[in-house]
Amino acid sequence: MSDRKYFGTDGVRAVAGEFPLTAAWVMALGAAAGEVLQRAGGGKASVVIGKDTRQSGDMLEAALAAGLTSRGVTVIHVGVLPTPGVSYLTRYLKADAGVVISASHNPYEDNGIKFFGRDGQKLSDATEHEIEAAIDDVASFAPVTGIALGSVTNYTEAERLYVNYLKSHAPDLTGLRVAMDCANGAAFRVGPKVFQAAGADVFAVYTTPDGRNINRECGSTHMAHLQQIVREGNYDLGVAFDGDADRALMIDSRGNVVHGDHMLLLNARARGDKAVVATIMTNMALEVKLGEAGIPLERTAVGDRYVHERLHGQHLTLGGEQSGHVLFLDVSPTGDGVLTALLTLASMRKLNTTLDALHDELVMFPQTLVNVRVKDKKALAADAHVLAAVAVAETRLNGRGRVNLRPSGTENLIRVMVEGPDETEIHEVARILAAVVEERGNAAAGA
Repeated sequence: MSDRKYFGTDGVRAVAGEFPLTAAWVMALGAAAGEVLQRAGGGKASVVIGKDTRQSGDMLEAALAAGLTSRGVTVIHVGVLPTPGVSYLTRYLKADAGVVISASHNPYEDNGIKFFGRDGQKLSDATEHEIEAAIDDVASFAPVTGIALGSVTNYTEAERLYVNYLKSHAPDLTGLRVAMDCANGAAFRVGPKVFQAAGADVFAVYTTPDGRNINRECGSTHMAHLQQIVREGNYDLGVAFDGDADRALMIDSRGNVVHGDHMLLLNARARGDKAVVATIMTNMALEVKLGEAGIPLERTAVGDRYVHERLHGQHLTLGGEQSGHVLFLDVSPTGDGVLTALLTLASMRKLNTTLDALHDELVMFPQTLVNVRVKDKKALAADAHVLAAVAVAETRLNGRGRVNLRPSGTENLIRVMVEGPDETEIHEVARILAAVVEERGNAAAGA
């Protein structure tokens, strides 16, 4: 929301040690959150805290716990655990909130603080606003002393319970040879444990986190090494997680990447979903293939939070992004990379197919993206001449392709995306549209 001071769409995220992720500010955040949760819980709130493998996680965890306990909150440390694992433990322990300290797929210098509600879903906007408002008033809070102070518990059963939860959703993987990239992140123990327990022969790499190597040339954003391992080792498939393991990408036996669009198609067919939710960046090939199976595709703005909102609003359960952040809301309230891989393999087994066959069937339509620098991106996105040019382009494609113009979220750019089966045609359509956007942008700047 635009009036947020600290919370973004995925909590607070910054370079650890720089404002706002300093020890002092995070302690104030903990005190503010503790005060709000204590009021809502009648003075008996509890909070689960987990983290990924970043060096800064210890500092931020200690500061947050200090702030929370200063207001009387019981803090339950679950240690290094995937983000969805913290969501699961929050629900399992019936805590008032959960917190994960992670910056997902970002470099190790970054970190973040993300809150879950007691249902394991993102904390409500109203509660986040209340916490933000309370941060500036921490100094005026009445003292909490003696027996009223909070305490800290290290919950040593957390990983075992989360692993058991994942195992309960695992298919029989006996005989399957799996190469796994754990990104030196939060799934470095959980991922191999679960797949081995399901019967797979697992060769796991990037399982030695040192606080600084999370996501470094590994994980779901750097797939080249895993592709090489799968090809050269004759593995049946590969699985890669990101730093906090809320997403997964896969590799077929030939080394081809199997991403979120592939997984949505396979799971929708196997599960019989009545509709699937994805974003405007999802390839049109998925829309065509789902349509052939009688399954509509609904599109949202880019971002898993928008997919989540649409699923809830339409009472649907399956959606996601190409990044491998896939939601199975009938199984878990949040994206879970290990669970996504397990459920995808269960669907593969149910349909008696392979990732190789899936990759070959879902041939992605060519897509081109042209960035046009403009003075006023919001005005250009609604310009009558630009909209008319889009209409002409859509008429020319005649349902065989897609056109999408959207303002950049961070720069003065209009992103012109065109997609369709004919690569020559989509490049020509994109060039014409980009020229109209640039001309209208120059005309507006000169006015």
